[in-house]
Amino acid sequence: MRKRVILLPCILCMILALMACGQTEMKENETMAEKQFFAMNTYISLVAYGDGAKTALSGAEGQIRELEDLWSVTEEQSEIYKLNHHQENSMTVSTETADLISYALDMAEQTDGALEPTIYPVLCEWGFTTKEHNVPSAEEIDQCLKYVGYEKVVLNENEIEMSEGVQLDMGAVAKGYIGDLVIQQMKEQGISSAMLSLGGNIQVIGTKPDGSLWRVGLRDPFRQNSFGILEVSDCAVITSGGYQNNFTDEAGNVYHHIIDPATGKPAENGLASVTVTGKEGKICDALSTALFVMGTEKAICYWQEHGDFEMVLVDTDGSVYITEGIEKQFSLTEAYASVPFQVIRR
Repeated sequence: MRKRVILLPCILCMILALMACGQTEMKENETMAEKQFFAMNTYISLVAYGDGAKTALSGAEGQIRELEDLWSVTEEQSEIYKLNHHQENSMTVSTETADLISYALDMAEQTDGALEPTIYPVLCEWGFTTKEHNVPSAEEIDQCLKYVGYEKVVLNENEIEMSEGVQLDMGAVAKGYIGDLVIQQMKEQGISSAMLSLGGNIQVIGTKPDGSLWRVGLRDPFRQNSFGILEVSDCAVITSGGYQNNFTDEAGNVYHHIIDPATGKPAENGLASVTVTGKEGKICDALSTALFVMGTEKAICYWQEHGDFEMVLVDTDGSVYITEGIEKQFSLTEAYASVPFQVIRR
């Protein structure tokens, strides 16, 4: 799992959601618990309501830290790290890790490689994993791309075989996947109203205690404020954008961390941010990255063909597109009330 620091989007979404909570009259004897901590190299905030909320959040933190220990690309004891530095061609991993890798490979195939779990060598060359940023030469990129390709990974139950030089990075799916597991555990503990913010990935259980919808702010990719609001329940809202984890070279060129596997360079296909909402965080997490790589036209075609999610696209000229399934749930903030947006229909 690639570790990324994206505090501002996380804090922005949490402020909007918690402001809405503050305006909600809690039911009599309703118990609220909150927990904030640092994990996966990002700020995490959890809020839950109901009996057992405090215990549920403590369990959620433990679950998050346990999975981080399995899937970090930088911690030497993690299974992903060991896979990436294994001397043999194959290795046996836990069921949790095998399931995650299986899902990432499935999504890679479904998106024709726009989501690429073997992109780690290229990310390292650009310095996005070490923060020692570098603009690699065409020759250096081509050398790294020799080791990129999800078809170079073969999974047979818990046995993983990878071609020489191939390295995995679960950063595009892991947080959404973890969010789903945390949500499942909390529901099993009887929690029916909660919100999780995992480094900007928002996932909610049910509605707010008074039955009203959660309000999630969508960050303007060009400024540090919110351009729109989504009102949601029982779903995930996950955004990928070029404004997250980027650097500027001496000539003033900006390079972001979402790499197009076809070129080995930051994706430049006309999109500034992609927000995906749906029932499962793992789908939203994977698709927010894959659709960003695809670009506006291909992203719209993908949605029209699959349709098991909704999305908000902001392209590089500031145009906003939303899918018809969330037309009634989406609204522009006051400062952006005059900005036109296009509803995408099938």
